[in-house]
Formats: sequence, C-alpha cells, structure tokens
Amino acid sequence: MMSEREQLLKWLDAEQDDMLAFYQDLVRIRTPNPPGNTVDAAAHITDFLTKHGVPHRLVSPEPTMPNVIGTFEGADAGRHLVLNGHIDVFPVSDTPEDEGWTTDPWSGDIIDGKVYGRGSADMKCGTSASIWTYVLLHRLKDSLKGKLTLTCVSDEETFGPWGARWLMEHEPEVLGDCCLNGEPSSPFSIRYAEKGPLWLKFTIRTAGAHGAYTHTTGSATRIATRMIHDLEKLEDMSFDLPHNLQQAQAESIESSDRAMGEGAGHIVPKVTLNIGTIEGGLKNNMIPGSCQFEADIRLPVGATKDLIMAEVDKIASAYPEATYEETNFNPPSYCDPYGEMLEIIQNNVEQLRGFRPTPIVSLGGTDARLWRYENIPAYVYGPSPTGMGSFDENVPVEDFFHIVKTHVLSAYDYLMAKGER
Repeated sequence: MMSEREQLLKWLDAEQDDMLAFYQDLVRIRTPNPPGNTVDAAAHITDFLTKHGVPHRLVSPEPTMPNVIGTFEGADAGRHLVLNGHIDVFPVSDTPEDEGWTTDPWSGDIIDGKVYGRGSADMKCGTSASIWTYVLLHRLKDSLKGKLTLTCVSDEETFGPWGARWLMEHEPEVLGDCCLNGEPSSPFSIRYAEKGPLWLKFTIRTAGAHGAYTHTTGSATRIATRMIHDLEKLEDMSFDLPHNLQQAQAESIESSDRAMGEGAGHIVPKVTLNIGTIEGGLKNNMIPGSCQFEADIRLPVGATKDLIMAEVDKIASAYPEATYEETNFNPPSYCDPYGEMLEIIQNNVEQLRGFRPTPIVSLGGTDARLWRYENIPAYVYGPSPTGMGSFDENVPVEDFFHIVKTHVLSAYDYLMAKGER
C-alpha cells in the first residue's frame, strides 16, 4: 500500500507541467511595487484555489493590494503551520535593456532551463511552492493532523502596512506555531534569522555662498561627506550573542558566501552602512547651503536600536549644522538555528538532493521576521537570489521543482510529527 509521502511524491511528479505553467503565468502578471497593484495576481491565485476546491478568502484593507488567506484543519488535533509568500515584486524601468535585461522582464519564458522574469526568484517561486503545498496537503486532510494556513500577501517590497503586517495585527488565524517561507535563500541554505534595517535621513544646512568665497561659510556637501565618513565607525561595533547563535554563525560563513556572494559571511555579525541617496548643491560655482543623504544601517542579530542610536547621536553632536530623522526601522530577528522545522527541511533536502542546507542569517528583510517578533519560529527556504533586484532574474526549473517538493514534504512532516499539542 502506498504511503502518504509516496502519494505526495507521485502527485509532485505527475503534476509538474501544471506547477510550472502556474509559476510562469504568475511571473507574467506585472506586480511591481511601487505602485504595488496585485489585483490580477491575486485573481490568478484565487482562480487556481477555486479550481482545486480548497478554502480561501481575500482580505483587502487596501483594495489594490489584496491578500489571499486559506485555512483547513486535519482530521486530528495537532500543530498549526503557516505558509507565507508575497506576490508584489521589485519594479523595472521603462527601458529594462538599460538596466542590463537581455530578456523581457515580464515574459516568464524558459531559456536554457531557467524561468526568467521579474519576481521569478523574489518570490513567485516560493509563493508558488506555498500554494501547491496547500493544495496537495488538502487532498490528505482526512488523515492529516493539525491545521495548515496559506498566506499570499501584498505590499512586502516596501515594508508596507497592507500585507503581512496588517494580517498579523487583525487576522489571528495567521499566527500559528511555525511559519515556512520561500523567499530566496539558495537550495544550500536555510534562513533562521535576518538583520534589521534602520533608515535615517540626514539634513545639513549652512549659509551657502559664491564658490570662490569658501572663507565665509561651511559647505553642506563637504560636511555631509565628513559625517558619512564618521558614520562608517558604526561598522566597527561588536555585540554579544547566545552560544547557539555564535556557533551557527561560525559554521555558516562559507554557506553565507555561497548564498549571498563572497564576503557575505564576514558582514553577517557586523553593522553595515549604505548611503542610498545623497543630494546637494545647485551649481558648480556655488557653495551648497543644504545637503540631504539617506543612510541604510543594517543591525545584526544581537544589536539593539538604542545602542546604534547612541553612537549616531554621538557622531551627530559634532555636526551642529546637521539634523536627522528616522524613516524606517525593523529590529533584527531570529529563531532557533537548530529548530525542528529546520531539521525537517534539512532531512528532506538530503533525501532529495544529497546535501544538508546550512542555517544562515539573511542580510535582507522578509516577512518571516513578523512571526519571529511574535516568538513563532519562521524559516526561509527558497531558490538562489540570481538577479534579485537587478536584471535577468531567473530560477532554474530544476530548482523550482526542488523547492516545491521540499515545502510539500516538510509541511507534511511537521504536521504529522509526534510533537503536536
């Protein structure tokens, strides 16, 4: 008699064409954020869920940014797993070829065994995996334990208030006991933590003057450059970590480099500073009387906003011409780097591909942080971030099928484990 895991694998193999077509069609639907309109993509998802007869509903606190939620319970009591993915993507300019695109960024075409298009990696691959996981496990609901919830959200790319943040505050069914997310991670790593962005906008004002009269006033742009140089000292700060996090970070340097580029493992435990924008001056022969720049400061696990802001205040005190304001903050987040769901994912990847993905810290932000803020373990396992936020974004078809299989089997194993409530 065929086991349920064998049945799942049979469905996964038999329905690959449908899986791939759904994924390609989702990539073809334009959902750039800004502006963040995901109405058509949400309709694509709900039509698919309706076709497969699974429960779902739309929650749209902002009409152009709907969220899809679905929940079903198994036959026996157990734990509650939440699947999370977003459907908005980074924008593309009106002249994508100038950004380096060699393909239509909204084509969803398969070229050399890879699905190309904006959002193919971030994160319509992972969101498709969540949707198929929900559909396939629903077929086993009469023998399944616990509860499974699907969340396909909007407004993620801009840390906006109308997606997962809104659901966490207003829809308690999305909380659960664990969250599984398919953001880009690379098949060789699982993300259990992420750094926290602190965004500050600095304004420098001086009297300004003719460019030849440098003796009469300070230059706002020169003051800004000196201040930026001093802000780089934030990157020298160090922080204490619990032993298990120290161990996990020490073990993941090579895998972090593989997943996020050489050097990533070195900056995981460090504060990083990026000056995203800078603007000042009107004309070459005028001393600028104003300058603005925006700093993206990423806090590692173990750092707190108070510690960082104390250093920023200290630096800013040397520049009476400068003021600043906070424009965004999300604390760093983490869960157990050796937790149960992480081990389940590792076991399934080893069975499917012959290697065990390494727990790593994400440099960028994901909605998984929102579950961790509620002390709910949240793990991220998805494709490599090839072209994410850049050009020629793509995911190998083989990796897409692997991510779907891993999510389906891991969700099943988590719900059927003996640790149920």
